[in-house]
Amino acid sequence: MPDYAKQVTDDAIIAALKECPTNVAAARKVGLSERRFYRRKKLLALKGWSPEHGLTHPVADGQKLRGASTLYDADGKMRLQWVKSKEDPDRIRAIIDECVAASLDDLPRLKSRPAGRASKYIKDRMACYPIGDAHIGMRAWDEECGENWDLAIAERVQCQAMANLVADAPPTERAAIINLGDWFHYDNIEAITTRSGNVLDVDGRYAKMVRVGIKVMRQCIESALSRHRYVSVVNVIGNHDDTGAIWLAQALAHMYERNARVTIDTRPTACHYFEFGQVLVGLHHGHSIKMEALPAVMAADQPAAWGRCSHRYWWTGHIHHQQVKEFPGCIVESFNTLAAKDAYAALHGYRAQRNMKCIVLHNERGEVHRHTELPAIGESERPAPYPSTRYPDSPTRASSRCSKTC
Repeated sequence: MPDYAKQVTDDAIIAALKECPTNVAAARKVGLSERRFYRRKKLLALKGWSPEHGLTHPVADGQKLRGASTLYDADGKMRLQWVKSKEDPDRIRAIIDECVAASLDDLPRLKSRPAGRASKYIKDRMACYPIGDAHIGMRAWDEECGENWDLAIAERVQCQAMANLVADAPPTERAAIINLGDWFHYDNIEAITTRSGNVLDVDGRYAKMVRVGIKVMRQCIESALSRHRYVSVVNVIGNHDDTGAIWLAQALAHMYERNARVTIDTRPTACHYFEFGQVLVGLHHGHSIKMEALPAVMAADQPAAWGRCSHRYWWTGHIHHQQVKEFPGCIVESFNTLAAKDAYAALHGYRAQRNMKCIVLHNERGEVHRHTELPAIGESERPAPYPSTRYPDSPTRASSRCSKTC
């Protein structure tokens, strides 16, 4: 008998149980064996649907039943019921697996695109594209936040900014796309922050966010390949996407495993480092280590590289605005975001500029150039001035006397 279990939804099983007089008849109606049907019915009970026990309201997907309290009157009729649920880690993991699999359906493993002549690439420079806090999946409403933001806008703005920066960059042999964390706005089905439990403003379903996030990163890589011979990709773990950054790197590694020109860093570490000649760069989201502590962290983590290199940099995100601090032996910089303000940022007065940069490193002289790209804002997303109330002028004495006379 074919396995139809993956095709039969919970709603179909519930409808069959309501329509059919017996479990056997219900199993036949949905096309499942009796054994598999009873297994699915048991899983439904764990989700909060078991009419014979007075449970007729399934909990949300990603949750499982923790307990139920029912109040009956003297006649045995149910008067009140409290259904308590808790997070189901197995189901959440399955949902994430489904999202990743779905996002890769139309993205086959990519073959290596032929590079141009080696002589056309500049070898003593490296183009780096740090991306600060993309927050794909966030939603902002212009009347509340001053500007609109959703998945469609995020896709268009991020892809256009990357394409423009690549067009202005020198054709270096090596390039790096650096996601400085918070590429995704949320990291769970409930759309709340993992640490503090704050409810986030989100656009669409989790799976839809996954699709757009992978699509945008893929476009960034393809844009870079059109200008540079080799492209490295680093996805730094942020405070909004602790697990999202990890599976994003794994998904990209799967997609580009046959492309010799693309390298995906899959290490699940908070701090990443890379060297380019006399240059050492450290990467961190910026949420768990203070800026003034980062130089010492680099020296402790990379003592040999610290000694070899003359130019040392830390690049971070998290605070959504540019901040540059020079410490003995190391420069620490945070980068802006292309994303609009959400309700929290608008409420607390955050008004940083929105942009993305391309930084060109020289293998002996450190940073030698940088290009800045502003977000391509459409009319529907254009920031509107915050409304102000204009009170009418006070009436003059003459007008008051006229009013009395009339």
